[in-house]
Amino acid sequence: MRLPLALIALAATAPLLAQSAPQLPGQMDSARVVAGSYSTDPAHSLISWEVNHFGFSDYIGLFGDVTGTLTIDPANISAASVDVTIPVAKVTTASAGLTEHLLRAGKDGAKADFFGPEPSDAHFVSTKVNATGTAATIDGNLTLNGITKPVTLNAEFVGAGNNPFNKKLTVGFSATTMIKRSDFGIDTAIPFVSDEVALKINVAFEKN
Repeated sequence: MRLPLALIALAATAPLLAQSAPQLPGQMDSARVVAGSYSTDPAHSLISWEVNHFGFSDYIGLFGDVTGTLTIDPANISAASVDVTIPVAKVTTASAGLTEHLLRAGKDGAKADFFGPEPSDAHFVSTKVNATGTAATIDGNLTLNGITKPVTLNAEFVGAGNNPFNKKLTVGFSATTMIKRSDFGIDTAIPFVSDEVALKINVAFEKN
């Protein structure tokens, strides 16, 4: 049986097409990171949080519109620095009732159960970076609910390259950490709602 000429031609040119295919911006190639200062892309930077509820299920929510800066030099990653601000007032969940409770004022002038109606922004500032390959631990200070505590992020490089739409040089990272909300004065319903809060951070930075 003879293959159609079109299929024969496609098979012959496939290697050439693969070699000339454009490199995607999100490919995990740390060599594409350019030294300099960056600012967050707030529309594509999210922090998710998760707490256990009564031992039966998990509450999950999001903070968006993260703003901040990154200074990085691939030749000296340990000198990198991160400074980000998280608008707690914009917290969102899939439950309108839960979101309302998170931002509800305390009864009769008492302390709010969680963030309250006009919470201050949270703020993380790095103090030390230790990198191994495309992973790093980032020590820093997290300010939440007016209280500052040391926190360590376990970070991973995601990708770097030019944004295909706005053409800006972009670098992305993900990170995880675990905090205790009681450390920040938010202790309502512990231990029925877990003290431990798992955070997952996904941030895109655009070069200035």
